[in-house]
Amino acid sequence: MSLRTPIKHLPSISYRALCFCSTISSTRQTQTKTHNQQNQSESQQQHKDPYTLLRQDPIEILLSLWVKTFSSPATFSFPNLTGFLSKLDLWVLAYQRAAAHVTGTFPPRNSLHSNTLHSLLSLQDAVVRSRFRWHQKSHQILLSPNDTPLDKLSKTKLKAFLDSGDPLFQDRVVQEILLMLLEPVFESRFSSKSHAFRPGRNAHTVIRTIRSNFAGYVWFLKGDLTELLDRVQFDVILNCVENVVRDKKVLSLIKSALKDSSNSRIKSDGNCEGLLRKRKKRKKKKTILKANEPKPDPYWLRTFFHFAPEEAAKVPCYGHCGILSPLLANVCLNELDQMMEEKIVKFFKPNKLDSVWKDSINDGCHNPAWPEFVPLSENEKTKKMDYVRYGGHFLVGIRGSREDAVQLREEIIEFCERRFGTRLDDTKVDIEHISRGIQFLDHIICRRMIHPTLRFVGTGGKVVSKKGVGTMLSVTASLQQCIRRFRRLQLLKGDRDPEPLPCIPMLYSSQAHSNSQMNKFLETMADWYRYADNRKKIVAFCAYVIRSSLAKLYAARYRLKSRAKVYKKASRDLSRPLRERSSNSEPEYSDLVRRGLADAIERVQFSHMSLIPSCDYSPFPRNWVPGHERVLHEYIRLQDPKFFCDLHKSIKHDGLCLPQDQISEIVWDFKTVGVWRYLSHDDTVTTNDAEKIDGAL
Repeated sequence: MSLRTPIKHLPSISYRALCFCSTISSTRQTQTKTHNQQNQSESQQQHKDPYTLLRQDPIEILLSLWVKTFSSPATFSFPNLTGFLSKLDLWVLAYQRAAAHVTGTFPPRNSLHSNTLHSLLSLQDAVVRSRFRWHQKSHQILLSPNDTPLDKLSKTKLKAFLDSGDPLFQDRVVQEILLMLLEPVFESRFSSKSHAFRPGRNAHTVIRTIRSNFAGYVWFLKGDLTELLDRVQFDVILNCVENVVRDKKVLSLIKSALKDSSNSRIKSDGNCEGLLRKRKKRKKKKTILKANEPKPDPYWLRTFFHFAPEEAAKVPCYGHCGILSPLLANVCLNELDQMMEEKIVKFFKPNKLDSVWKDSINDGCHNPAWPEFVPLSENEKTKKMDYVRYGGHFLVGIRGSREDAVQLREEIIEFCERRFGTRLDDTKVDIEHISRGIQFLDHIICRRMIHPTLRFVGTGGKVVSKKGVGTMLSVTASLQQCIRRFRRLQLLKGDRDPEPLPCIPMLYSSQAHSNSQMNKFLETMADWYRYADNRKKIVAFCAYVIRSSLAKLYAARYRLKSRAKVYKKASRDLSRPLRERSSNSEPEYSDLVRRGLADAIERVQFSHMSLIPSCDYSPFPRNWVPGHERVLHEYIRLQDPKFFCDLHKSIKHDGLCLPQDQISEIVWDFKTVGVWRYLSHDDTVTTNDAEKIDGAL
């Protein structure tokens, strides 16, 4: 008897119910099939040899991506970046960079263990198949070289690890690979006006840009956008990224990192309060570094970090994005940069009576060797504007009236409210005059009137001397900011007449170690104030504070009563060795240094004003481009066959030859004749060379 005959006689079961049951059974079968396929793929990933997948150089892969992004038009979008995520070579490079951040040493590619490569392969498979979750501490796929597995931790350590808000190592690896893929995509579209968190650009390029391009401006707009970066909605960030990147895998990773951040922030804040309460009750124990744990930053570097300017001290952080957050902040503010570039072109109104900007907006290069000087013009002046941004702070220079500055401030505030959903207060965008001085990156921008003597050749070949009048842009380091930083470090007290204090953190260090640490700090400070007009003055003040602080420390350590006695025994630069007691039984310090039992004592640098380097006034090009971008543009031009053929034709037409061919001709001439037979453009040997050849023969 078949199955159809009893089904026909069952009145309670309808045809729809049977269809529904059949669909349920089919869906269960498909689910079991997909589950089995996933298990099979996981088993295949485990049995797959990762060494066979390491076929390419990751630098070549990234170079091809950089070339593609810089050669593509500005309106081009990237729909497929998942192909780069499926390459294990990039994941190995990301692991190396993340391990260097954790351990302090960059591990070679050949030294990676097979277990590490298998973990990287499984992490890559989880990211590509959309099974990766940020900050998933209970299921860690990849561990750092310093981490211990969860099953080997005690209950207290496991609970502390789960309650802490520290980022995971596998999250850092995923952030590294996303940064390697997204940085070249957006670097080709970023404005040249932004200088923070970008390769090849830093605070020094901002100062040099101000020195070369901001001469002649009267009114300045100084804006603070840190509040905007803190309150920006995550949907705005995603929309800015989606305008260029259309890859769903990459967008889902960024979206999950941004969406999960709100919950994790609330949890981490509450847990941090509880951990702080527990830490207050406990006594501090002396920490012992592990075998692979990096050493903490030295004292001189931690001291220099306190001198970071306000504009560079705060780094944006969006949830689990980590090192990807500064790039996302630049992606958002790039729209403001593009808007300001359009405003600069519209605002420019040339005037024939102006001394510098008469015709075009690029007439400012009248004297590249002295761009800070602008000859004085009459009331009829060219209206001009320039803009530069460093992170969440920007500076706008305006050659016009104050009403123009007020109107521009209103337009910036309106644009930020319309695009980012945050209205800035008027106090966040200050309007300042050049006569009062504008402080930016701990440097003060001001001007002074000068009367240089201009010499030129007149009619009849006579040298004419004439007195000129103009304004000189001055960029000086802020001495008051430097005093505040030293006071915060407790190396100085007082404001009007500051008095150095002993360097207590170096109390138990030797004289050689203390001098070497402070020398590195002074060298770094001299490099930081490299482009300041008062570089000698500010570095001399830093050297005075450091030298006096060390002298007071040595006076307390070696039981000397004053700094004068320390300088008398150790000299002004503190290079002579100091001892606690004078005994004939102790060997000489020079003998200990020669035997290798003591370190040589370095002299404290910049003890005299003549030893301090002066300000670097090297010219800075107006349309400056970093070196790596210049090389990329030249490489892309050479890849064009039309440009290469034209270049080859011009070389043949002008009679030029490659350097290798010229060297081979010289070597052949010296081997055969003994003299280089130089040929002119008409392919004839010159008379002097002919005489030399005849004499040699």
